[in-house]
Amino acid sequence: MSVESQAQDARAEGLPRRILTIDGGGLKGALPAAFLAELERVTGKRVVDQFDLIAGTSTGGIIALGLGLGISAAEILRFYRERGPTIFDQAPLTGAFAGTRSWLRGWRRSARHLRTAKYDATELKRALEDVFGARRIGDSATRLVIPAYDSVNRGPYVFKTAHHERFRVDHERSAVDAALATAAAPSFLPSHSFDGASHLLDGGIWANNPMGSAAIEAAAVLQWPMEDVRLLSLGCTDIVQPVKAVAGMKDVKWLLDLMFQGQDRLSHATAKLLLGHPHTNPHLRRINQTVEPGFASLDDASKIETLIGMGVSSARSHLPEIERCFFIGTREPFVPFHPGKDD
Repeated sequence: MSVESQAQDARAEGLPRRILTIDGGGLKGALPAAFLAELERVTGKRVVDQFDLIAGTSTGGIIALGLGLGISAAEILRFYRERGPTIFDQAPLTGAFAGTRSWLRGWRRSARHLRTAKYDATELKRALEDVFGARRIGDSATRLVIPAYDSVNRGPYVFKTAHHERFRVDHERSAVDAALATAAAPSFLPSHSFDGASHLLDGGIWANNPMGSAAIEAAAVLQWPMEDVRLLSLGCTDIVQPVKAVAGMKDVKWLLDLMFQGQDRLSHATAKLLLGHPHTNPHLRRINQTVEPGFASLDDASKIETLIGMGVSSARSHLPEIERCFFIGTREPFVPFHPGKDD
């Protein structure tokens, strides 16, 4: 049976709406990418065919865009494995004094980080262009929500497919522009500008965990009956925070992590309330593995293989519930209000 005929069956059978959300986390995005790649490998089903809406922030936004554009999760995972070290200036060195040269390269990155963004976006842009090409947001096969932050106008900037009649602009925007904007982590990568917007920053400033934003989109914009909505949320690791009675300037890193954790919990709580089951909802799944502080930074290429292993293992353990709750049949076709010029 073709995907098109399966989708027609989904509409006729009234399958529940399903949402996938993916957190920000830099190279830690290798974890949810591996999780999704393993699901596709074992089930033989494309993730994009199982979800009516995919939301992703920062590295999660790159994954969401790739999935929407029909790129397999395995290919997205290769992006992290093969391009991640180069994007963050950590490609393996060979030859004489490789260890010393690697140390010097790290020292230069740290020195640069004191005065400007730790990395420029050249390698990231090149890698995204190789994967996405000239494709646009409007080429997505399903609805997308990609948070960024407008530092000029001081507020959220959300890239969306044309899944509402008001959304008349973003579908023409290149996927590369959206990815560079949502992933522009302050102090790590420069802000991103293009014709129509300037100095956009990482959506993690306000929605590192986008499950609350996705639930609001479903309830307020798409006006889906929320009792029939199912949401799968994938994180890029959660940190066990030590308890501190008092905090000083030496605890700035702890305070930043704590604020991100608070933002994460609020987003989770928002989704719980909007899905109609504030305490226990079998159709709301948050999968985010807990690690110790310092386990991996967003630009730590040395942990990519470890994160991939964690993602594959997590997919295997969660497979029964994923198949029971989310991989239940191809979603109905997404028909945008404003098709692209080439459609």
